[in-house]
Amino acid sequence: MTARTETRPHSRSTDGAEVRLPWWAVVLPALAFAALLLLIVEPGQAHAATGAPAIGRLLGHVLGLMPA
Repeated sequence: MTARTETRPHSRSTDGAEVRLPWWAVVLPALAFAALLLLIVEPGQAHAATGAPAIGRLLGHVLGLMPA
């Protein structure tokens, strides 16, 4: 007696390299990275800056790197 083998339908995920991540999988590591950068800034350097605050400049760079 032979057993019937179930065949799976061919899924689209194996055809290409498309991967969809949830929003928090991108945002949380970016926030952690930014927090670590802010922790390594020495207090004397942060107050001596005369331009935009460090957080504002960091956010400006991060937003500039994101695709529109």
